[in-house]
Amino acid sequence: MLTLIKNTTIVNEGKIFRSDLLIENDKIKDISKNIELKVDYIIDGTDLHLMPGVIDDQVHFREPGLTHKATIYTESKAAIAGGITSFMEMPNTQPQALTQELLEKKYELASNNSLANYSFFMGASNDNIQEVLKTNPKNVAAIKVFMGSSTGNMLVDNKAVLEELFSKSKMLIAVHCEDEKTIEKNTYLARKKYGENVPISEHSNIRSVEACFKSSSLAVKLAKKYNTRLHLFHISTEKEINLLENKISLGEKKITAEVCIHHLWFDQNDYEKKGTLIKWNPSIKKSSDKEALFQAMLDDKLDVIATDHAPHTLNEKNNTYFKAPSGGPLVQHALPVMLEFFSSKKIKLEKIVEKMCHNPAICFKIKKRGFIRKGYYADLVLVDLKKPWKVKKSNILYKCGWSPFEGQIFNSNITHTFINGHLAYKNGKFNEEKKGMRLKFNR
Repeated sequence: MLTLIKNTTIVNEGKIFRSDLLIENDKIKDISKNIELKVDYIIDGTDLHLMPGVIDDQVHFREPGLTHKATIYTESKAAIAGGITSFMEMPNTQPQALTQELLEKKYELASNNSLANYSFFMGASNDNIQEVLKTNPKNVAAIKVFMGSSTGNMLVDNKAVLEELFSKSKMLIAVHCEDEKTIEKNTYLARKKYGENVPISEHSNIRSVEACFKSSSLAVKLAKKYNTRLHLFHISTEKEINLLENKISLGEKKITAEVCIHHLWFDQNDYEKKGTLIKWNPSIKKSSDKEALFQAMLDDKLDVIATDHAPHTLNEKNNTYFKAPSGGPLVQHALPVMLEFFSSKKIKLEKIVEKMCHNPAICFKIKKRGFIRKGYYADLVLVDLKKPWKVKKSNILYKCGWSPFEGQIFNSNITHTFINGHLAYKNGKFNEEKKGMRLKFNR
């Protein structure tokens, strides 16, 4: 199967240039001007920009066990419509991915149901260290540790376990950092003041800057002590940026960090309008935090942009502060959000591609993805930068059926998404004949 994209504008590795691109089966065969040969399928890329597919290193697709919220099939479909071609999913499903057997069952589910490429994190707890250390770094994204976050048996708060994990792990450890004791103290004070009717605007005070910094600084301390490869998920505060550096190349960094879409777009002023729909952990904080995060991303202290896509039903979300769960859907709208920042001249296209496509591949050492290169898998996205559209119920693809961006007009539209050379999405229509592939890692 030969597919030719003609006369498109390629955004890749810091450059923007006009070219044709040839896909043979699942790989990129050629990138050059004026490719002339007989092919099976031609796409006119005039007026469109061609980017590598987005790699989202942090999603919660809820399967197994929480499929009333989402499934691998529904959310991978939404991801493809949003230009995300590969995802890495978290272990806090039901059952939690705390054994090698349970982890492999998730891979089996994905092989039958995922329209996008996939990988899954091995989960750590206070009592499964031996299982964790069995993880194969060549075909599993990383180990996930909830450091001080209230997620049942997945909370790792035993100092001895953390020391053992950081000292013995031969692969990347990714962490959610919030200090539980600080959160408990802040919750007590909020309840004392408001009773059970705590306003949603207090979320940023309950899950505070201090809670984040106390935990993330401990993670960095342990990583430096044991020379561990550490990745900090969803940095949400200006203070935490001080833990990070930009003096060496990403490939040389032992400590890397991500920022999520909602922390770049929303701030605590939005709680009044959006309410529990933007209740995330870690919390959305001050506008000064948001601005600092954006600048740190531009300055390369924050390496990766992700979603932390974590859907709940509207019934679950439409609740009082303590009863409403944290998290929201994002994979369909992450790239449109970043392209909106481009439209308002806050960021260059090359930087978006770097943070959403190249850097996740470098960070996690993903094999033959994240770049537009000959011989690499043809995970590709065509974008029309001048085709506005409005987010509304009828075009939201998440199983939960809602988005915190409902009503938002985006100026850029994802028109085509290729997964391993297969045109999986074109102008609102899907071709589900082929499933995604399991990600492999150069480790």
